[in-house]
Amino acid sequence: MLRAFIPQATRIGTRSFHASRMNCIAVGELLPNVKVQIDSPANEVSSRDFFKRNKRAVLIGVPGAFTPGCSKTHVPSYLTAYSELKQKGVELVACVSVNDAFVMKAWGESLGVEDKIKMLADPRAEFVKSLDLAFDATGVLGSVRSKRFALLIEDAVVKKLYVEPDNTGISCTLAQTVLKDL
Repeated sequence: MLRAFIPQATRIGTRSFHASRMNCIAVGELLPNVKVQIDSPANEVSSRDFFKRNKRAVLIGVPGAFTPGCSKTHVPSYLTAYSELKQKGVELVACVSVNDAFVMKAWGESLGVEDKIKMLADPRAEFVKSLDLAFDATGVLGSVRSKRFALLIEDAVVKKLYVEPDNTGISCTLAQTVLKDL
């Protein structure tokens, strides 16, 4: 199985995030069965069942709703590429963040995602931790957060995995990169 390697310490401007060697979910593995929320805490779904219903999907993980890189570049790249992703057989594009469901809904509305991108809330970071794609950002962002990643998923199985080497940058997880592998 393919495993990603993240260097021990990576500097971003004047900030420093610690990222130890990770053994995150690997290509060929089934997604964990963890609850995520859509639109409200009352609407919980199993991550595995949600992605099994949608045969071919792209899931992007972001460090936080309303953050500059996520709002100006990362999620918009998937909105721009949405029709091309659909033409290449992607049935679902979803975005997960360690935020509550109301924040994710409001963020989606502010970005104009409409029905193109499903905004998934992981308020306790249980889903991203189960993927081993969480990192401790308490000193900068106030809590454990999701690393920036993209997964190409088929029938709830990871087919491709993209993880930013510094957890938060935007170099290998844009829609254009994923499109090249479809």
